[in-house]
Amino acid sequence: MSTENHKNRKTPIRKIVKRRTAVIGLCFVAVLLLLITRIAYILVVHGETYQMEAVEQQTRDSLITSKRGDILDRNGKQLAVSASVETVSASPSQLSANSKNVSLETVAKGLSEILELDYEETLAKISKKQEYISIKEKIEKDKADQVRKFITDNKIIGINLNQSTKRFYPYGNFASQVIGTTGTDNQGLFGIEMIYDKYLRGSPGRVVSSKTAGGKDMPFKYERMIDPKDGLNVMLTIDETIQRIVEKHLETAMLENKLNNGAACIVMEVKTGNILAMSTKPDFDLNQAFAIQNNDDAKEQIDVATGDEKIKLYNEALQKMWRNKAVSDTYEPGSTFKIFTMAMALEESTSKLNDTFYCGGSKKVGSHTIRCWKAGGHGVETFVQAAQNSCNPAFIEIGAKIGPEKFYQYFDGFGFLNRTGIDLEGEALALFHNKSGFHEIQLATASFGQSFNVTPLQMISAVSAVANGGKLMQPKLVKRLTDSDGNVVTTYEDKVVRQIISEQTCDTLCSILESVVAEGGGSGAYIKGYRVAGKTGTAEKIPRGTGKYIASFIGFAPADDPEIAVLVMLDEPNGNAYYGGTIAAPVARNIFEDSLNYLNIEPAYTPEELSTLQVTIPNVTGKPVDEAKKVLTAFGLKYSVNGDNDTVLNQIPKGGVKVNQSSTIMLYTNEEETTTMTTVPNVLNCSTIKASELMRQANLNINIVGAGANPNPTNVIAYKQDPVAGTQVEIGRVVTVEFRKLEIGE
Repeated sequence: MSTENHKNRKTPIRKIVKRRTAVIGLCFVAVLLLLITRIAYILVVHGETYQMEAVEQQTRDSLITSKRGDILDRNGKQLAVSASVETVSASPSQLSANSKNVSLETVAKGLSEILELDYEETLAKISKKQEYISIKEKIEKDKADQVRKFITDNKIIGINLNQSTKRFYPYGNFASQVIGTTGTDNQGLFGIEMIYDKYLRGSPGRVVSSKTAGGKDMPFKYERMIDPKDGLNVMLTIDETIQRIVEKHLETAMLENKLNNGAACIVMEVKTGNILAMSTKPDFDLNQAFAIQNNDDAKEQIDVATGDEKIKLYNEALQKMWRNKAVSDTYEPGSTFKIFTMAMALEESTSKLNDTFYCGGSKKVGSHTIRCWKAGGHGVETFVQAAQNSCNPAFIEIGAKIGPEKFYQYFDGFGFLNRTGIDLEGEALALFHNKSGFHEIQLATASFGQSFNVTPLQMISAVSAVANGGKLMQPKLVKRLTDSDGNVVTTYEDKVVRQIISEQTCDTLCSILESVVAEGGGSGAYIKGYRVAGKTGTAEKIPRGTGKYIASFIGFAPADDPEIAVLVMLDEPNGNAYYGGTIAAPVARNIFEDSLNYLNIEPAYTPEELSTLQVTIPNVTGKPVDEAKKVLTAFGLKYSVNGDNDTVLNQIPKGGVKVNQSSTIMLYTNEEETTTMTTVPNVLNCSTIKASELMRQANLNINIVGAGANPNPTNVIAYKQDPVAGTQVEIGRVVTVEFRKLEIGE
């Protein structure tokens, strides 16, 4: 074969090889470009996602719970604190890797027994294919120690305990609807706990450490900690002592008057708007906030219900238990609203103090006849007497002179058409007539506090404005926020909303309201030495005719320089009485007396009051009889000696008890006869003179409170005594008798 032919035959082969090489090269380049494009796409579009997944696979991220801030009263007493607890968690991947040492069944059995959990559920949890799962949260130290011992004894890897916190309320049911509570995640659910949750909860810390896919430590160590930041402390305006005073007397009122629908009370500092106490009864223990308490009917219904109905009934009962009656409920204020009708009339000069009105027992307005609470009426009465008598026909005339436009304007000015803006959830709005529909009959009923609803909080805010020279203050529950070292972070200043009426009008109104307590239907709130101003109210609930009432009292003291205002609302009394003057005013009196004494507000007695002043009995036990006689005489007290020895071995009443001057103290000198018993007489419906005489005849001392404590009591009768008639007591014992006006009305 020639060389030329051989060369000609090689040429096609080379071309084919070159073409194939070019094709392969192009394919390689294409694949490479495709891979580069795909990688670029993954890096740009999904890079962050895959990076996060890689980090999650190679690291363990554990949260460190922050300490929730405390809730404190105005003096720094702890009302809500966070106690240290622990959370038990598991790493199923580590447990599986560790199964040669101990089986999952053994782990589940041990944990379920210690933590009181269901065995099957616990086993299912630790058998899951995941890195972290919670077994039980917020366990106490004794349980945590048992878990640690179980882990150590069985050489278990994959069960962990982490520090956490649990909310604790040292005083149980103290101000429960105000303070509120937290859920399992330490988040506030209602009350201050919810409203200030973002400040209280702080921010959790984190521990990030490197792990293999199996959950084991990497050959190299990596760990980073971000410290938790504790929550801020919330200091309330609530005074723990005054709150306790309120709760004590409100609880007594609940029981004595057999209230079907609970009670509410607010004590406000009139010059600042600070809430010193706020209580709703019945209340509940905040440490068991998810258990239905003080509602046996609801618990019975829940117990017999099933499925969705059971859940629905439980949630309804829980929300009712948590509901703050003082803020979230509205009620018809009745005659307590006459305070504001008087304020409007005096400010606008549509009525004057010497104006007279005639009450024949009813008044016709349009086609409606509106009756007075007193059958037969009050006859001719002045403006002040109309207030003392709480006379509806007179107030219809007073309201008519004001006129619907001005009345509506002042109703708005006193804050009744808007929420107060208090730092609590669920504040209700008043229910009032539309301005376009507010005419003659609506004005007539509104003038004496009927045909509309307001909240207790709106009422005490408005009456505090009267006590505060006409300045309406925004009510508040929180004074300041502080950090864990006690440094002040935020201070909440007092806020004046507006000036409603003049100081002159307020001064006049304070005097009128003081006379209502001293001489009128509010006499149940009378206290010697303290000038209490106020007004009672009795409103029949809608629908009328059901026999369901709300009895209330609202007032302030001292009337000449007001410090605190008190509102008491008793919902659906089912006892022997339902008038506000009979059952609500005495509750307010007890709260005023205890609170004013606690606040070190000195009593200022009139000359008449000084003559009837109580004295504190000195302790003369152990003294010679002659010396004891001299001491008692110096205190204006009488004495009766029982026995023939020279030394006083016992005395009744004991030293430290307050009694009226001229009371008789029984002194005993013989060891074998140190007391003599007597029977408490029945003095109900008696006058002060008659009741005092009956007690004297029984060798007992009397403590007169309420309307009878006035130095010149007129037309008053005893309606309550303690101890009750028939009780056997020691001679000389003090019997407290409460008096009220014979015709107390609303």
